Amino acid sequence: MQEKYWIGIDLGGTNARLGLIQNGKILRLLSQKYNAHGTEEEVLQTLYRMIDEVHTLPFEAIGVGVPTVVDVEKGIVYDTLNIPSWKEVPLKSLLKKRYQVPVFINNDANCFVLGERMFGKAREYHHVVGMVLGTGVGAGLIINNQLYSGHHCGAGEFGSIPFRDRTLEDYCSETFFSTFHGVSGEEMALRARQGETEALYAFAEYGSHLGAAIMIVMYAVDPELIILGGSVSRSFQFFKNTM
Repeated sequence: MQEKYWIGIDLGGTNARLGLIQNGKILRLLSQKYNAHGTEEEVLQTLYRMIDEVHTLPFEAIGVGVPTVVDVEKGIVYDTLNIPSWKEVPLKSLLKKRYQVPVFINNDANCFVLGERMFGKAREYHHVVGMVLGTGVGAGLIINNQLYSGHHCGAGEFGSIPFRDRTLEDYCSETFFSTFHGVSGEEMALRARQGETEALYAFAEYGSHLGAAIMIVMYAVDPELIILGGSVSRSFQFFKNTM
């Protein structure tokens, strides 16, 4: 029997990641930085190069998670905030034409929570929120064992809710560190791991804001479980108490 493979892609704010999947396990993981301010075609070429690198194996389908609103049925990606050139990209049809396999496109937070429900920490739960804390803030919702995307694939966009003088995204994503402390989230995490007092204080402050966001999620959705993902979640030890 011929082995079957699938490709899953996460198009983040600064990095694209590709997983080659077999039997629900990642056989190979690729990560590639790309110019988020490049042209539509430049970003597409990054995805093509990554897929081409594993194209020696006969994969069955491609799934892509993108940090924006998606027409799930048509696979059109709209107004990707962190990729200004991506205003209306027919990603599904482009990939399907190039690789001749089924293609599925959805919001990245939806993909995250669905992955946790199928293969991760949420397998035993029926009502789950998966919050992605990265370049932005979004959430995927599992309600009554079903992924709930809303009418325009916009359910769970808690980052857009007004908060203080800005939005929750400004206070609960990596943007918080660059806006209010002048360094990237990655740099702040490095300093915190080295025990720098200012960095530890910044994460404590961040945690209090995230706690406010989680309270909104709790009142709005009433889930059994909230799972945190995204790059900022790797620094959980530095903000869990104030959160």
